[in-house]
Amino acid sequence: MTIAVNARFLLADYLEGYGNFMYETLKFIVRKHPEHRFIFIFDRAFDTRFVFAENIIPVVATPPARHPLLWKYWYQYKIPRILNKFKADVFLSADGFCSLKTQVPQCIVVHDLAFLHYPDFHKKSHLAFFRKYIPRFLNKAKSIATVSQFSKNDIINQYQIDEAKIDVVYSASKEIFLPSTDEEKNATKNKYTEGREYFLYTGAIHPRKNLMHLLKAFSIFKKRLQSNMKLVIAGRLAWQYRSFIDSLKTYKYRNDVVLTSYLEDNELVKITGAAYAMVYPSLFEGFGVPPIEAMQCHTPVITSQSSAMQEITKEAALYANATDPVDIAEKMMMLYKDENLRNVLIEKGKTVSATYNWEITADLVWRSVIKALG
Repeated sequence: MTIAVNARFLLADYLEGYGNFMYETLKFIVRKHPEHRFIFIFDRAFDTRFVFAENIIPVVATPPARHPLLWKYWYQYKIPRILNKFKADVFLSADGFCSLKTQVPQCIVVHDLAFLHYPDFHKKSHLAFFRKYIPRFLNKAKSIATVSQFSKNDIINQYQIDEAKIDVVYSASKEIFLPSTDEEKNATKNKYTEGREYFLYTGAIHPRKNLMHLLKAFSIFKKRLQSNMKLVIAGRLAWQYRSFIDSLKTYKYRNDVVLTSYLEDNELVKITGAAYAMVYPSLFEGFGVPPIEAMQCHTPVITSQSSAMQEITKEAALYANATDPVDIAEKMMMLYKDENLRNVLIEKGKTVSATYNWEITADLVWRSVIKALG
């Protein structure tokens, strides 16, 4: 069997979101099925580390598909040609897009429908494309994989897709996220926060991640407790980051906020393992990997009570109203004052994080690919 794979998010300079999901799942799928041929379709020159097995054939289909006009060209014209050339039996695409101009069965992975719930957080050109084409992609695909029951329900409710067509595959965290030793924690704190304890947020700096309310919550925490605690924000600057950066210039506690920018995985593990707690107040998530990363590192989690977060982190986190900075601050203060609560969350986090595994996810994605074949 020949499985064509959308590999355009397997990027050497950074591997986030869709790219990380594909890389981790495909490592298992490809190696477990050496009898099949996998065509990895890139939209630019690729890193050879993404061709990690002999049964992978890399193909470059330029130009890079990075805005709506090129999305349309890439998926509707370039992809069908490659599928025909290699006589693909099925096409797997993990960014929620597929081709409307091929009869090859397709399995798509849809992580969330955030554009419907928070349209202001997307470029107008992207939003117009999503609104027009996402329902068509969902109907065209023979099977749909998604990363939570929340997202499955959302797809059904928004587009009346047959629930039997949708498989929940969940996501996971990399195995390298492990607890730090006391010595490693001290070294990390000395490097980033002058040796002080800190709350941590990891992820893109983007309006959907709700970092303005995190700053407000941190102000309330600092004012009420007079603590020397710091706030570390580790992530790349994404779309609409400027207002957040500008607000930091006049922020009262700006000297206690540390921006690390994008971190490689090894450094991200260290900064996660040394944190006093992770605060992840995202407004909308289909899954939310950073809290699972924190739990694997034995770092307690405060997150939002909306979207998929309660489904994913279960009883192992404190939940706050993401639209209420006071509530977020109260959860931060509760954790700061109660060491026993912190230890309870750490223990529960160990159990919950252990239920997510890339090999399990890969097996579920593979089943969804087979379903697309009928």
